[in-house]
Amino acid sequence: MGFARTYSVALVGIQGHIVEVEADITAALPGFVLLGLPDASLSEAKDRVKSAAKNAGIPLPQRKITINLTPPTLAKRGSGFDLALVMAALQAAGELKIPEKIIYLGELGLDGSLRRIPGILPAVQAAVDSGFEYFVVPKENLEEAILVPGAQVRGFSSLAELLVASGIDEKNIKYPPVRKEFAGSSEEQESKRFLDMAEVSGQSEGRFALEIAAAGAHHLLFKGPPGSGKTMLAERLPGILPPLDDSSAMDVTAIHSLCGTGTPRHELIREPPFEAPHHSASAPAILGGGSGIPKPGAISKAHRGVLFLDEAPEFKRTVLDSLRQPLESGQITLDRSIASAVYPARFQLVLAANPCPCGMNTGRGLECTCSSKERRNYFGRLSGPLLDRVDLHITVPRVQSHELALTEHNESSESIRTRVIQARAAQRERLAPYGLSTNAETNGRLLRGDLKLDAALLSPLLRAIDRGTITARGFDRVLRTAWTIADLEGKSSPAAEHLDLAMYFRNLHSTSPS
Repeated sequence: MGFARTYSVALVGIQGHIVEVEADITAALPGFVLLGLPDASLSEAKDRVKSAAKNAGIPLPQRKITINLTPPTLAKRGSGFDLALVMAALQAAGELKIPEKIIYLGELGLDGSLRRIPGILPAVQAAVDSGFEYFVVPKENLEEAILVPGAQVRGFSSLAELLVASGIDEKNIKYPPVRKEFAGSSEEQESKRFLDMAEVSGQSEGRFALEIAAAGAHHLLFKGPPGSGKTMLAERLPGILPPLDDSSAMDVTAIHSLCGTGTPRHELIREPPFEAPHHSASAPAILGGGSGIPKPGAISKAHRGVLFLDEAPEFKRTVLDSLRQPLESGQITLDRSIASAVYPARFQLVLAANPCPCGMNTGRGLECTCSSKERRNYFGRLSGPLLDRVDLHITVPRVQSHELALTEHNESSESIRTRVIQARAAQRERLAPYGLSTNAETNGRLLRGDLKLDAALLSPLLRAIDRGTITARGFDRVLRTAWTIADLEGKSSPAAEHLDLAMYFRNLHSTSPS
């Protein structure tokens, strides 16, 4: 009986931490002690490990087994430590000798089978960043794990297979019965088809605003009566966004890997995600949370993509206002007594709202059945500080009959996406010296410094500040939008018409765009 050590990874949020799994077996009364701040599912690993080892043909000795997960002050969650536990215990029992500096990740079935775990991508990435190179994972996680550059990964379907590969005599090994594979459709296998802008009739102003939002990563509000096309427009935003670069794709895939949704992933997510939670969703569902180590919410799942809140005034005001800090910082910190998790949350917010509870307060409002108090209270749920962070405020009118007959002449998402990609390229070239990539990320210091516009161009905007119709934050957001419009037209800097159009989309004056 002796001592052994293996390695695994604990995820706190999307950040991975190397965990040393120390096993010690002594000649004392039989028992299995697990130390190191495990949660309930990890504490249950004691029984899974003993049963898996017995059913693989190499039972653990009837001695006192003590396993410590170091660092002991780090909260540890989930069944992903099972494989590291059993390999440490078997090595301490003298059954095998394995090389050091191997990361073990995987869940054990009682029959000794290895089962996939969520979060394999961020776990492997964290270990590679810490200097580890070799990994053992469940076969179902193999294709996802090898997406991480620099990782040498082997996948096994059972503990028996791993033990034979580690030098155990095969005649002593018992293989688990073959499990039936249930067919599932992963996101990569599904024929993913973005909704096309060519299907949208009319709404030329809404279409152009959506293009501006896509080109500069701006936030957007659609206001209008039911059936006018607010949702239809919002759902087509992902189809005109550029594909994700390598860094963003790795971050987005890591978050969705951690959520454990869908079947095993075979490639990085390259298309911007789209999240559209129901208005009854709670704050933890939107922001993230839960007991123990908090899990990511809709805003993190929408990282580098779109968060669409349909019927926005129906959401709880506390939920809506809680979006203000992530909109500014691009991340969210979730504090719990056991741990604090930080998740990326740089998303585009798209809000859709009716003008009143009945939705008919348009034009002269003769069909509206709401009282003036009801109308004020309804739209008042969208607070001023939240709306101040939204760059584009668009009124979506009802579609007229003659516009419905022009569907075949509407521009497609593919052609719009081409312009958006060109505009994004211009932004990257201009903002690269500052470590930025989109106009939405530019700050006031930059806009009033190296990117400062001529004073004559800024005079209408400065007058709006003096009148109190725009805040300092709104001033910067109008400038960002103006830069995006100029980028779409291939101009080197905004002109007066670009600034005027940006102010119009901010609803700062009543003139219509040319």
